Amino acid sequence: MPKHFCKLLLSSFLLAWFTNLYAQKPQRLMPEKTRILFVLDASGSMLSKWDGDLRINIAKDKLALLIDSLKVNKNVEFALRVYGHQFDSKLKNCKDSKLEIGFEPNNHAKIKQILGRIAPKGTTPIAYSLEQATMDFPDDKNYRNVIIMITDGIEACNGDPCAISLGLQRKGVILRPFIIGLGVGKDFTQAFECIGKAIDAKNISEFTQALSSIATQTLGKTTVAVELLDDNNQPLEKDVNMTFINHVTKEGVYDLVHFRDRQGKTDLLEIDPVLTYDLVVNTIPPVRKEKIEIQGGKHNVIRVNTPQGTLKFNMKTSKEYGSLQAVIRKSGDVQTLHHQPVDLLEKYLIGKYDIEVLTRPRLYFKNIEIKAGQITELSIANPGILNVVNMIDGFASLYAIDSQGQPTFVENIAPSREKSENIIMQPGNYKLVFRAKTAVSSAYTAVKTFTINSGKTTYIDILK
Repeated sequence: MPKHFCKLLLSSFLLAWFTNLYAQKPQRLMPEKTRILFVLDASGSMLSKWDGDLRINIAKDKLALLIDSLKVNKNVEFALRVYGHQFDSKLKNCKDSKLEIGFEPNNHAKIKQILGRIAPKGTTPIAYSLEQATMDFPDDKNYRNVIIMITDGIEACNGDPCAISLGLQRKGVILRPFIIGLGVGKDFTQAFECIGKAIDAKNISEFTQALSSIATQTLGKTTVAVELLDDNNQPLEKDVNMTFINHVTKEGVYDLVHFRDRQGKTDLLEIDPVLTYDLVVNTIPPVRKEKIEIQGGKHNVIRVNTPQGTLKFNMKTSKEYGSLQAVIRKSGDVQTLHHQPVDLLEKYLIGKYDIEVLTRPRLYFKNIEIKAGQITELSIANPGILNVVNMIDGFASLYAIDSQGQPTFVENIAPSREKSENIIMQPGNYKLVFRAKTAVSSAYTAVKTFTINSGKTTYIDILK
């Protein structure tokens, strides 16, 4: 075999391998199968005319067409619950709600047959119907549970459909419901938005479009990319944990660590487009983007400004302190953002920070600016050791002495049972103030001044 052909074959293989390795493949983060429960209003008001026909006829016809269009999708099952169709409106039966057809494969014809027999009669128990829907969905985590309600009115039985819907969503029984109003009016959306996604159709055309858009939103191929932008609005930040939170229930839905491949492409995610999300990008401090609506059947790009820089501490060794850490706060703020080990690098959002290093005494750096794409370095001198001999039982306080000779309290030192005690300290001038517990007067207070040098041990005898 010619050498050039072998090289060509090898090159083709490597190209195909790398292409396959780094090709963008959506990560599916939700169940593949979906159960859709249609909740149909068959109260007496559905006999009124709307856009040239009875509301109930329009609802049944368009619902049947939607079911026909989706029956080829083997990953979708349907069920039908109807309310207001069993008892006359004069009876005001607020439990007039029935699961007419339960979930099962290939039940499209059964649902259409039942739709043909539905005749409006009674009242509008929306809250009760939603509550009963809890039992309509089989307990199976491999399915997404969706409710599509079609109605021409609001709750008529003093129930609280908002609370019921929220409870079902928090329990994970259903995703956010869809509610389509048939020409209800301007108050409809406001009244039903607490239940789920509310759409008030003004005519048949808008009703048809609403059903179609909900089907696309629920079942359409949907991908999401999260782009983390630097200070030039370029999607170059990466490797940050992100949390998608259900905007309604406030519960976490997805926890992901952001990824970009070698070509700089952000990975594609298949997340559920039915929910509304709050996205928290867990930078330091975190960045929150609220009320994100994912467009079903499309590719969505969520852009979040997260320009970051790096903080680094320069210290030859911190082993004397053990696990030495620094407390990071936003400038002028008392709230702690983060504890950073001094031997590790950490990224922060650009801005100014106050930094407290937990040495003895503590070191303070004020208004330290973190710049985009840059490393901000802070130097910490290596500590020395204070060896206190004859540290008998008593009361001891340590003070740092500044260049003007002014003392600053560092800490109280507990007495040791050992004959001597080693205390790790930063370089500088100090004094130790001590009085034995057995002393009969404050006049017996001893003051020892000393200097600590990096990497060296200073000895003082408390009794001399």
